[in-house]
Amino acid sequence: MKFFIQTFGCQMNESDSGQMAALLNKAGYIKTDLLEEADIILVNTCCVRQNAENRALGYIGSLKGLIERNPRLIIAVCGCMVQKDGAITNFLRSYRHVGLLLGTFAIPRLPEHIATYRDRGEVIVDVEENYFAPQNLPLPLLNAGSGYRAQINIIYGCNNFCTYCIVPYVRGRERSKIPAQILAEASGLIEAGVKEVQLLGQNVNAYGKDLPQYNIDFARLLRKLDTLAGLERIRYMTSHPRDFTIELIKTIAASQNICCHFHLPLQSGCDRILAAMDRGYDTAYYFSLLENIRTLAPQATITSDLIVGFPGETEEDFQQTLKFITACQFDAAYTFIYSQRSGTPAAALPQQIESEIKRNRLQRLAAIQNPISLAKNMRLIGTQQEIMIEGASKNDPAHWCGRTEGNKIVVFAYDECYGLKPGDVVPLRITAAQTWNLKGEL
Repeated sequence: MKFFIQTFGCQMNESDSGQMAALLNKAGYIKTDLLEEADIILVNTCCVRQNAENRALGYIGSLKGLIERNPRLIIAVCGCMVQKDGAITNFLRSYRHVGLLLGTFAIPRLPEHIATYRDRGEVIVDVEENYFAPQNLPLPLLNAGSGYRAQINIIYGCNNFCTYCIVPYVRGRERSKIPAQILAEASGLIEAGVKEVQLLGQNVNAYGKDLPQYNIDFARLLRKLDTLAGLERIRYMTSHPRDFTIELIKTIAASQNICCHFHLPLQSGCDRILAAMDRGYDTAYYFSLLENIRTLAPQATITSDLIVGFPGETEEDFQQTLKFITACQFDAAYTFIYSQRSGTPAAALPQQIESEIKRNRLQRLAAIQNPISLAKNMRLIGTQQEIMIEGASKNDPAHWCGRTEGNKIVVFAYDECYGLKPGDVVPLRITAAQTWNLKGEL
């Protein structure tokens, strides 16, 4: 039997989809990239933003015609969205062509649930939170996908409860994977040819807080991984600023293979809004963190996330954010319009901001940040940067692209006589700069 996976959402969802694929491969199923060939369709959902949820629901609805033509087709909806309050009732009422509704805790039981559904034909719902360490079960090795890059989940869930965020309600509380399991996964991936590993978690900086018996935290875990022969680059996401320690900065700065790229989601440059978001820090703390990074790791690339239009954000609040990001001088900032998520405290707040105002603020924020990003990239012209090659550019096969240690994309002219392949690390001379990428030559 063949299975097809459609993934919506973040890197964590992509990693979950990879784990589901590995489990089904081990159980004897075959992955297909053609929807029409599939006997099983898995839809891995995200509900962090309304747009992602709407896209997933639209896609799930479109599958009804397939099951009408092939009644033996199995459709499973997985991931964050099915764990939202009221989601199961909605699916059972309005999406009756769906046979399995599985939450993030149910991934290890996926093959078992499919077998049961094939035998009985009754809808299976498995969305209960289960904290009996499912993250530490010995799971099959992930298919590395690109061959040189892979992801490892090191911590699941989140304890922060930022008022705008649905993640703690659908992913559960923080629970760390034991260090031996992470090191074993990394070693297995290296043996399979992986050169770059990305460590995943809703808050990787909280790693190990629930494992006092192992005397481990995120900095110590990074130091252990940094010693593994054959691993050339280590990345991680996502970090929460209030858990980012001086020891962690020193560890990254002194490492051999940990990429000196710090992604620290700021979310707002206004202290009043940060307090309303329950972020646990203010702008003074955040700026001191930036100063420590730039002192201890002057070569670092620093990027951030920002939300505009949080409930109650006044024009004065927004002006404070514009002033603060000018002072921060991020290499890049990923900007988002606040999305009202039912079930979160912020969704019930008064003074929800009109869509037109939010869109206007997003444009004004980009008008401040984009020139800063361009100036940062312009300073690299004429320098030599080591990039890990990703392959042909999506827009022009005659050009290839790769990433610097600081996660900047570099595009360069390519000829087959170079004999390069994805995963190779090569030096490029930077010849030109744009807001979001660089251009270089071998």
